[in-house]
Amino acid sequence: MKNQLTIIILALLFTQPALAQMMQLQKLNQSDVGKISLGAYAQIDYNQPISSDIRQNGKIDVHRLVMTMGYKFNKRTKFFTEIEYEHVKEVYIEQAFLSYKINDFINFKGGLVLIPMGIINERHEPNIFNGVERPNVDKYIIPTTWREVGAGFTGRIDDASLKYQIYLVNGFNGYDGSAKLNGSNGLRKGRQKGAESYISAPNLSAKVDYYGFGNLKLGLATYLGNTQSTLYNGLDKNDEAAIAAADSSVVGIRMVGADAQYTKAGWQARGQYILTSLSNTEAYNAFGNSDVGKMLTGYYVELGYDVLHNKKVASALIPFARYEHYNTHAGTDEITTANKALNKTELIFGLGWKPASGAIVKGDYQIIMTEGSDSPKYQLNFGVGLSF
Repeated sequence: MKNQLTIIILALLFTQPALAQMMQLQKLNQSDVGKISLGAYAQIDYNQPISSDIRQNGKIDVHRLVMTMGYKFNKRTKFFTEIEYEHVKEVYIEQAFLSYKINDFINFKGGLVLIPMGIINERHEPNIFNGVERPNVDKYIIPTTWREVGAGFTGRIDDASLKYQIYLVNGFNGYDGSAKLNGSNGLRKGRQKGAESYISAPNLSAKVDYYGFGNLKLGLATYLGNTQSTLYNGLDKNDEAAIAAADSSVVGIRMVGADAQYTKAGWQARGQYILTSLSNTEAYNAFGNSDVGKMLTGYYVELGYDVLHNKKVASALIPFARYEHYNTHAGTDEITTANKALNKTELIFGLGWKPASGAIVKGDYQIIMTEGSDSPKYQLNFGVGLSF
């Protein structure tokens, strides 16, 4: 039903009368007010595991197709949304928020918002990042694409070269009859994504970016709060046993992240480090029969170079290399044994060709090393991406 409804909406949007109305709006009003904006990005991948001993099938996937739409009500008030199709069959709303400009330094923002953590979660169009797939730090440590419903303030202070964001949002679904967090996926399975989300305690998300060093951009982010639990719904405040059970189904989250991006004369370097500390994991794991770690860490460093940067051409050719490490069992409680298979290091070497702005053809080779194993895994990836 969701797929049918979305298709109907998009079909109505792109009918001739709708397009004509949009064009007429733009002709009648040369300002941005009353203007509908449309865009899209897409990612199509081929992943081929490589082994000298075992034959393995590759995977070909229309990983995602995202339609973006925006509308400017007046000079201060805007709306923006992204409708995402994943793997052809799954439909999500990736963003849907209203923003209002209070003054030159403060904007109000409310709705389904991206959590500002790391580099990729907010800017994840496939023509922006190197490599066919997003870094795994941004999958297992930062559960990209990470978005929740909330409200807060954003802005820029150009005199101080600062950009800031701060939100109150609903937290991860930690328990809804079963434990959602575990060692292998970290926080990822707890994302509510704005789909009939519930809230038992608000969480704080904030980030500051500094761009006062010319070609260098630095970011510092934090996420603080507790996971949500359905056991608090309808809870008798005088029932001590029920309160204790509900408290055991909650994990406290303290996440900090630092990132840096540098570009100059064709060179591009980036890196990030994420540390997540979870509290009450011993009670949570015992109550929910789970194995979530009490500490999750991840980082990567990446270097690329556009060999066509001074050739006076519109295209780009970027070889790159990335070193990546992540561990969702970097620390465990007293009842949970650390799983060495969750401690991974990756080397990725690849090449990206941009025949035009917004379009990219990619290829890379992954070497995945796991603690306790003498046999790395190898994978060859190819893909195309676009954004407009």
